[in-house]
Amino acid sequence: MSAASIPTFFRVCDGVRVRYADTKADSDTTVLMLAPWPESLLAFRRIWDLVVPVGRVVALDLPGFGHSDQRAELIAPDAMGQFLARLIDEWGLGAPHVVGPDVGTAAALFLAATAGDRVTSLTVGGGAVRFPIDTGGVLKDVIEAPDLDVVRALDARTNIGYAVEAAASAADEPEVHEDYVSAYDLGRFAESARFVRHYPQQNPVLRDLLPTITTPVQILAGKADDLVPWSNNQFLADHLPHVETHPLDAGHFAWEEAAPEYARLLVEWITAGHRRTAPSPEVRRPDA
Repeated sequence: MSAASIPTFFRVCDGVRVRYADTKADSDTTVLMLAPWPESLLAFRRIWDLVVPVGRVVALDLPGFGHSDQRAELIAPDAMGQFLARLIDEWGLGAPHVVGPDVGTAAALFLAATAGDRVTSLTVGGGAVRFPIDTGGVLKDVIEAPDLDVVRALDARTNIGYAVEAAASAADEPEVHEDYVSAYDLGRFAESARFVRHYPQQNPVLRDLLPTITTPVQILAGKADDLVPWSNNQFLADHLPHVETHPLDAGHFAWEEAAPEYARLLVEWITAGHRRTAPSPEVRRPDA
């Protein structure tokens, strides 16, 4: 699937220019997809055509991520949840099914906890939401860095290029690879890192909110994720009242590495999820 299969545009919400894609389908079902980090909404290119038949599909680069504008006060999980509530209202999205892998996980959960009437269901996973925090690799280094100057000193283009190579290689998908890398060049990576550096303060707050979330939640994540270990997804499964989990045969970039299975489970969830009102099947462990 090429990047051209997802035409992108810009639109202002709450004074911030947001890059987005929108099928504008006339449907009672809306899916709102939040791009992961350090990627962009092109991360959904492998599942896009499989999800589009279920209704209107909108994908976003969240403020400060991808190619959307930055505003420092929004680059935190709780503030991003509030921003999403405003965007859903301003853009007339009704109560969408929200898909939020990676950094979208915390934002979507804060949205559901504080504005549950704005969402029908969540599909999340691969976000470092556990408390105590459990992360690995460069994500752990960024969160634990003494200040942003350490992050600014990193060669963002080289490091991000290496990080996303498995998901979108420079040789095979140069347009997508460059879209990812250019999104965080020229100091943007360090500024976007503010989001995950809020985790030590905000994860305990989110932990206390999880049992109050009445929105049905599906967890899709790679069981071999070395950046955000499965313990984060299990933490959600242990604290959310209405949840299903599906460990996928993938690493961190499950939405790209296991795209057919990710899309199948997502479509099945969307077409039935709005009718779920009670805890569903028994939670599956990563070795299930």
